[in-house]
Amino acid sequence: MYALMSKERPAAAIDFKVDEAVELHYWRKHPNLHGWMEQLYRAKGGTKPDFNCVALQLTAEDLDKLEQAIREDALPQTSGFFFGASDGSEKEDDLAFVAKAREALSTGHTVIYDSWW
Repeated sequence: MYALMSKERPAAAIDFKVDEAVELHYWRKHPNLHGWMEQLYRAKGGTKPDFNCVALQLTAEDLDKLEQAIREDALPQTSGFFFGASDGSEKEDDLAFVAKAREALSTGHTVIYDSWW
């Protein structure tokens, strides 16, 4: 699971490609965060049956909602093949990601969530 940042502006908020991006954050086996991102993808109109290798742009509003879900322990319970388990110890790391993502947005970058499993 990756967060990337790019100076490119995607044509859509979902299912896009950028030519150049750098890693902003990395998670390994944090299914509840992935489940939250999938819910956001679907809310933005995403229809691919597998939420895998799918780019999702994160806005400041999205980060506000994510931070609230993290702080309230409200990330959705998510399970699946290869996912492992979220155990709550990820909270500080997730909040660190939100801070880094906000900083990236403030410097004109696009923030992107993507995964490969």
